[in-house]
Amino acid sequence: MIIQVTDLDLFKQKALQWAATFDACCYLDSNNFHDPYSKFNTLIAAGIKDSVTAKIGSAFDELAAFRAKNPGWLTGFFSYDLKNEIEKLSSSNPDHLHFPDLFFFVPKQLILINNNTVEIIADDAQQIWDTIDQQIVPAYHPNEVNLQSRFSKEDYIITVNKIKDHITRGDIYVTNFCQEFFADDATIDPTAIFLQLNRVSPTPFGTFYKWLDNYILCASPERFLARRGDKLISQPIKGTAKRGSTVQEDKAIKTQLRNQTKELQENVMIVDLVRNDLTHSAKPGTVKTEELFGVYTFNQVHQMISTVVCSLQEGVSNVEAIRNTFPMGSMTGAPKISAMRLMEGYERSRRGVYSGAIGYFSPDNDFDFNVVIRTLLYNSTERYLSFHAGGAITYHADAEKEYEECLLKVKAILEVLGQSLS
Repeated sequence: MIIQVTDLDLFKQKALQWAATFDACCYLDSNNFHDPYSKFNTLIAAGIKDSVTAKIGSAFDELAAFRAKNPGWLTGFFSYDLKNEIEKLSSSNPDHLHFPDLFFFVPKQLILINNNTVEIIADDAQQIWDTIDQQIVPAYHPNEVNLQSRFSKEDYIITVNKIKDHITRGDIYVTNFCQEFFADDATIDPTAIFLQLNRVSPTPFGTFYKWLDNYILCASPERFLARRGDKLISQPIKGTAKRGSTVQEDKAIKTQLRNQTKELQENVMIVDLVRNDLTHSAKPGTVKTEELFGVYTFNQVHQMISTVVCSLQEGVSNVEAIRNTFPMGSMTGAPKISAMRLMEGYERSRRGVYSGAIGYFSPDNDFDFNVVIRTLLYNSTERYLSFHAGGAITYHADAEKEYEECLLKVKAILEVLGQSLS
């Protein structure tokens, strides 16, 4: 069933409210950002026809078997801690969210939106349309939550300087050090909060994901890995700057970001790491950097984004290609294994879905997954609310500036929660 919609924003809000009534749903919104690799403006998947939930140990094999059985649309997520299945690593930090390490489902109903055209793929498409039309969009209200941090500012600065000692010794070159902000006994309306987050911070990979009583509310600007035909695309972000208060100031900040040694070093080191990761899946000689040091503007920040591509080697499956590059280099550091191992010792909570990936496999054998950053995670049963912020630590990093950058990255989340941190 294909329908032309006049008020697309209202339809999407109502469709999300409808989808959120199911045990599982996935809402992926490009927010009209120009993206040559995007297949649609918005995807909404709802209801479980079949699913796989896996723990660390055999998760990628279980997904591969599940994908072979279900060659159509799949949506799901990978947790960062799957690194422990790929490499000889472990995680002993506390996990207060209790999300699966991997979850994918075959949707009963699928909605694809391109421009003002809505396609409903389901047996009862007319009934779905009528039900969506009757939905009432939830009102947004800032929530009263008691927000805390695993690190005080002083603790954070001390820890960053300890990490820099490792860089001075040559243990690593760059790493991504993350801190968690959280609230116990928190009650929020996930749908209303996400809609407000998507208004305040529209990004190319805005995502609402529900698994039973657990929610992922994501305003990610970053693509982890996509496949288009025989082409793999990764777009790591390294380099962040605040927005200016005037056009002239904004332009000056972008120019400064594009020419700042520390940001360029961060970006190029991660580009090299991603290039290396892609060689495990690529036809020899096809890995190349399509764009280096591109500066892109979002509501809260400017970001430096590079694009690395390759041609997929024959015989390498989609799940293998993802495994070969997971976790994404922008959230690990280099050397990759050393950086991940080191951060487990300095971070104070398990990352879980944060630093993982959410996305889809499509019937034509393409896929697209984001990087889970700028994201609220919520376990509504245990009423635990969590979000992380990370920053790249290099030899030239200033610990206090890195702390301020963390707060900049979660500015939109703090705004929609009605909170502030200093």
